[in-house]
Amino acid sequence: MTNFVHLRMHSEFSITDSILRIPQIVKESTKDKMGGVALTDLNNMFGFVKFYKSSVESGIKPIFGVDTNVIDDSGMKYRIILLAKNNNGLKCLNKLITQAYTLNKILDEPYIKEEWLFLEECTDIIILSGGLFGDIAELINTKRLDTAYKKAQMWQVKYGDDYYLELHRVMHENTNLVLKSSIDIAVKLGIPVVATHPVQFMTIEDFEAHEVKVCIATGNILDDEKRVSAFTNCQYFMTQQEMIKLFDDIPSAIINTIQIAKKCNVTVTFGKYFLPFFETPNNTSVDEYLKELATNGLMKRLVEMKVAEDNDGYKVYRDRLALELSTIVEMGFAGYFLIVADFINWAKEKNIPVGPGRGSGAGSLVAFALKITDVDPLRYGLLFERFLNPERVSMPDFDIDFCQEKRDLVIEYVKNKYGVDAVSQIVTFGTMSSKAVIKDVGRVLNLPYGLCDSISKMILSTPGKSYSLLEAYEQFSDLKVRIDNADDEVVRLWDMSKRLEDLTRNVGKHAAGVLIAPNELTDFCPLYVADGMQTSQLDKDDVEQMGLVKFDFLGLRNLTIIQETLENVKKLHNIDVVLSTYDFDDVDTYKLLQTGNTAAIFQLESHGMK
Repeated sequence: MTNFVHLRMHSEFSITDSILRIPQIVKESTKDKMGGVALTDLNNMFGFVKFYKSSVESGIKPIFGVDTNVIDDSGMKYRIILLAKNNNGLKCLNKLITQAYTLNKILDEPYIKEEWLFLEECTDIIILSGGLFGDIAELINTKRLDTAYKKAQMWQVKYGDDYYLELHRVMHENTNLVLKSSIDIAVKLGIPVVATHPVQFMTIEDFEAHEVKVCIATGNILDDEKRVSAFTNCQYFMTQQEMIKLFDDIPSAIINTIQIAKKCNVTVTFGKYFLPFFETPNNTSVDEYLKELATNGLMKRLVEMKVAEDNDGYKVYRDRLALELSTIVEMGFAGYFLIVADFINWAKEKNIPVGPGRGSGAGSLVAFALKITDVDPLRYGLLFERFLNPERVSMPDFDIDFCQEKRDLVIEYVKNKYGVDAVSQIVTFGTMSSKAVIKDVGRVLNLPYGLCDSISKMILSTPGKSYSLLEAYEQFSDLKVRIDNADDEVVRLWDMSKRLEDLTRNVGKHAAGVLIAPNELTDFCPLYVADGMQTSQLDKDDVEQMGLVKFDFLGLRNLTIIQETLENVKKLHNIDVVLSTYDFDDVDTYKLLQTGNTAAIFQLESHGMK
């Protein structure tokens, strides 16, 4: 039976201050029969899709929110919890978080401007006052009780019964003062109170591992006497009974967690694709326009290849094109092909080197006709069915290579065509791998670098295989002997590394992925800023689950080398080499490849290929 719901929960996606994995959160909530739980990571919703899927599969109600930085007109900085009541509220959260990253970063930290929360379009959101971290607590601690009263009243006027004064009991300094004064304000104004607990780890025993993770993020040494922790060992995942006991003198604060959970009803649909709108001339349908462009394009290709109408192969090409077009139209992907063809041909017109095509997409004759690829699939016996197949419905995915130096120009073109708010790159998450986590933990524990490095190097590298710490322990005898005969400091290092292994450590952007949405991306997810570039807050797997279409724009320096080579051939020998129709049967070239002299040749330059 559900008597309490956690409404303040940080996962590993808070990056710096939690070691909770989303499956752990859901599993513990299920075990305690909690019924629902909120994910409120710090300034982001990175775990949104993973949390939703895991919760629904376990029969737990997912509640979506964010623990966010806010700054008011006076410059006061504080944190509050925002929860989405419904899908419209979720879109509002997406926009607010996005604006914080794109419009209002202060010392590299995103802040929502308080005024944004009072705009007319900011609706269907529940606000929890932030407890010890909020504006009301800040005003109470600085003995500005009258201002705290007026501030709470201001929130109440805007949000009514969707504004709650948040109560904490986590043994921080001034906890009791803030709690007592908050209750006084609540009684005077008739504002509901709610009990939350800032959860950062699973059990009390995990506190030290949590502190190590924090130190890895901040660059501190765990046992440094000057280090002051912002956390206490009671910030573990408390059960319903523990929370009820903790607030047994304020039962309404517990009951209101259930009331809030009932208010929050977000639904997410997976498996539906949202292609951007492609404008066609004369309002022609995308299906008919694709057929027209592909048919005309194939005719031009056949002329280039000197395949005449009376040639035996002519009908083979036309039949293959008709088959592919019917499949593409049937699967609803005509727009996708037109979008890709548009930006690729724009790049070619601007003399930006584009790859000839690789991956399963090179098996499409339609792609060849549209000049998306320059590989004739019939010449090389490539199968279209590897790329698109009605029996295996999934988004088509072209691996598109652009000159590394001019790739950003193509992305700018796409932004200008479809709208800046509809285009972004894709976030990636770096994790603490088995080899790296040993060095990270060792530094925080102030162990000698040589010691940690020697243990890390015992985890040998195998092509195509990365070992977890437990797998490495079983696989490599030297490591097993070292750990089995370890002294206390190495035992501590090994144990701590196992606890933190594979947790999210940092945020970056995908090397190639670009999203193009049919409207504003914030209708689907909030945005982040990584390396100065706008990215989604969902990784590549999650954006595809949400139905957003990913296009791979890989930057390759090799393409620039190829183009310069062709230009030099023209300049020196006055020969126009067209690679798409070239005969690849030069014996001397293959002899050169056989020597392993393949530096700067894409996919042949690695040590293994040589």
